[in-house]
Amino acid sequence: MVIRVPHPRYPDGVCYAKPQGISLEEVEEGDLVITDIPYGRILAGERATTVGHQMNREILRLRPDINSVIHLHHDEMIAFMAAGYDKIRSFSLTYGYLMQKPAYYLPASINVEEDVGPIKTFIQDTNCIIMKRHGFTVLGRTVSEAYHRTCVLVSEIKRNIIVEMLCAANGKTPEDVTDEEMAYMATHGDSVMYPQLIKKKA
Repeated sequence: MVIRVPHPRYPDGVCYAKPQGISLEEVEEGDLVITDIPYGRILAGERATTVGHQMNREILRLRPDINSVIHLHHDEMIAFMAAGYDKIRSFSLTYGYLMQKPAYYLPASINVEEDVGPIKTFIQDTNCIIMKRHGFTVLGRTVSEAYHRTCVLVSEIKRNIIVEMLCAANGKTPEDVTDEEMAYMATHGDSVMYPQLIKKKA
């Protein structure tokens, strides 16, 4: 995970990240590393960043609306893709309203953690990168949104597996959300997920 924080001396802000060599389960506040975004220069911290940090920085550099990136090596997603499925279909309403852009699928031969060059060709049109044989990367305007999108994606992957198993048993065809429905949910996502507070006048 990486989090962008505004800073008066850095136009792109600075980012807080977990360093290499420490797991998320054991990392503490004093272990965090702070870097700039364009170059990855260490501004605070005693350890090097992970190899994935350059991918995270490139996403933040290209998407000023994004302030948090979460990357997971998700077992079920990797297994689902390895089993021959090439797309994660949506069976729920929450996914479309919250994700708001279609997932982008990277082939297993491309590793944007090591070579960030391809990111600029697709990152404006997605909030979720599906990396076959690797995992997924989710973007959010806030930490809460990135985490919520991650949880929704994990649930959608689980639903895909369950639906495929049930349909294999009952012989029926899965009924997923259509592209037209997904497009509608994308354009109405904020009003549904983040409705305005309306207070009753006294």
